[in-house]
Order: sequence, then C-alpha cells, then structure tokens
Amino acid sequence: MKSDLPKVLVPVHGRPMIAYVLDTLDRAGIDRVVVVVGYRASDVQAALADRRRIEFVMQSEQLGTGHAVMMCREQLAQHEGPVLVVAGDSPLMQADSLRTLLDDFARRPAACLLGTGYKDDPTGLGRIVRDGQGLFERIVEEKDATGEQKRIREVNLSCYVFGCSDLVWALDRIRSNNVQREYYLTDCPGVLRQAGKEVRALDVLKPCEALSINTMEELQAVELAMETLGN
Repeated sequence: MKSDLPKVLVPVHGRPMIAYVLDTLDRAGIDRVVVVVGYRASDVQAALADRRRIEFVMQSEQLGTGHAVMMCREQLAQHEGPVLVVAGDSPLMQADSLRTLLDDFARRPAACLLGTGYKDDPTGLGRIVRDGQGLFERIVEEKDATGEQKRIREVNLSCYVFGCSDLVWALDRIRSNNVQREYYLTDCPGVLRQAGKEVRALDVLKPCEALSINTMEELQAVELAMETLGN
C-alpha cells in the first residue's frame, strides 16, 4: 500500500477505509461491534475513539483470519444469537446486503450462512463449490483449485453469519496445517458441514462489494466505484 499505516487506516477519499465499514454496520442495525487490532493497534484505536459501542481486541500475533476471531472468545462467551464477521478492508460493503443475510438467518437459522457474490474475473478469490443440488459444499482457495474450479465465478467475500455456539465450536477444530501456518476462518464452514451442521451460501453481495483493497491500484478502483455510486 506504499504506507506504514495499518491498512484499515489508509485513506479512501480522505477517510480511513474502516470508517466506511463501520458506517455500514451502523446502517445495518448492528448494535455491538468488536474490532480486532494488531499492527499499530493504538493508532487504530485513536482513529476510532469517537465511535460508540466499539470494543477492541488485540491480536498480538497475526496468525490468520481464524486466529483473529479466536481472540474474541471472551466477547463470544457473553453473546447469544448470530455473529456477523466482516473484513475491515471492504469499504464498499452495503447495509442492505448485510440486512438480507441477517434476515435470512433469522428466518432459517444455520450454523453458518455465507454471503457470496459473482465476479467476472474471480482471480485470487476463494471459489464457492456447490454440489449437484446447488447446495454449499466448500470454499476452495485459488491455489488449491482445479482448472474447472477456477472457472467458477461465485466467490467468497469474507462475509459470514454464524450461530455463536457453532462458531466457537468450529474455531476449536480448525488447524494451521497449511503453507502459511495460519488459522483460516474459511475453514470453519467446511468443519461445520463435515459435522453435519447446516451451512448455506447466499448470493446476495453486489459486484461492488467484491472490491477490497490490497494495492494502490485496488484503492483507485474503489475510489472510482464510490464516485460512480455516489458514496
């Protein structure tokens, strides 16, 4: 990102990118927000000091997305009901998409409900593999995907609703036996499904919500999309 700032504080049209995510959570009616911080945590906390209802959890070692959620065990132990997990680098996330997911979960609770979307070019993203009946089967990361799976355009966009107890159960069972030696949150849906618990994938995320920021080029693409959408 050509910056020593924590990525979530990199400005997008003059505001930290995480500010857009938090605004979206507010509009979606989320009443309790836990932000996992690590690198330059005090800077992130200072930047968000004026926001109410935010709790901060420290991830001292960056051991993956699953590990980040593991750091929230105390907060999860105090919670009942659904848990929405989103990424802080997706400033084009839309409140109506999140409400659709949460409403669907309320009507038909599951161990995990993934919000998915379609991309014309899904390069670099985990593909959503469905069975012959169209039901969620697993997430396949691009590096592990076959040629046929790489042609799948439905992708994982790091947006999940979990049943709280199911999430805790799955976190206890994911392992870091991968090249990065990290705990991946993307492993949780597969663990739950293998245990016979219901996992569903709902295609509700718009193409703009697939725009996350990891490079300066992606930052420019997000800013252009915001101008187009009027954000």
